[in-house]
Amino acid sequence: MSELLQETGAGVVLRVKVSPGAKRNLVKGVDAGALKVAVTAPPEKGQANEAVVKLLAGYFGLPRREVVILRGHTSRSKSVMLAGASIGEVKAKLGLLL
Repeated sequence: MSELLQETGAGVVLRVKVSPGAKRNLVKGVDAGALKVAVTAPPEKGQANEAVVKLLAGYFGLPRREVVILRGHTSRSKSVMLAGASIGEVKAKLGLLL
């Protein structure tokens, strides 16, 4: 899980693999060092990115402003900051998927 998560002074950076245009918004699981998520929004004009932020905020119980895409705005592979979250809290939540 170490390549999936990185703790920083501001929170936890999470590697995410996104499938846009899916039938429903869903946190699918962990695979190949990334959290796999599906969103219904298309990958146009930032719609999928906004859907990813909303999905992850709800999943981790964070306000939307605390979830920030750091890298990968135009890619399916993203680095997402979960500001204010501890690595222990994130691991506990991800442990439910393993």
